[in-house]
Amino acid sequence: MAIVSRVTTKRLMEILGAETGLAFGIAQVSSQEGMDAVVVLPSQLIPQNAGADLVEKSAGTKYPAFCVYCEKVSNLLTEKFRTFSGKSRMVVEVRVSQDRLEGIDQQLQMFVDAVTTVLDMHRGDWGGGLLYAGGYEVTLGPVKHGGKNFLQTAKVSFDIDVSVN
Repeated sequence: MAIVSRVTTKRLMEILGAETGLAFGIAQVSSQEGMDAVVVLPSQLIPQNAGADLVEKSAGTKYPAFCVYCEKVSNLLTEKFRTFSGKSRMVVEVRVSQDRLEGIDQQLQMFVDAVTTVLDMHRGDWGGGLLYAGGYEVTLGPVKHGGKNFLQTAKVSFDIDVSVN
């Protein structure tokens, strides 16, 4: 069901772009960590699952970048007479790039903490048959060559319960 993927991605983009979304999470985490707050533009929220090298070659990108996409849809038929009742596996992939190796890991972790802060604040009913019960998994990747010189990514993955007529 491709529509489930589109609906869940759109709703997550709305949450991250809202007043209590990513900008709020970044401000909260950066003040706790004693780091400078970073302004995230709407263009840095990318509703697409594309490799960093591909995005840079095609249109360029501004870092940090937050790629939002649905990784997996499972119709588990938990509600027998619904068209779709199952789970949607969502991912927010955080990409950080800078010209020096020092501090890139701390910066990435700060943005990951901001994403998880937003998720913690938005547990519950997301409307339209979407329910986020909480919980997530974070996978930190190694530093690679790319972007402004060094590039590091992390994936925040979580499930949304979906019930559609």
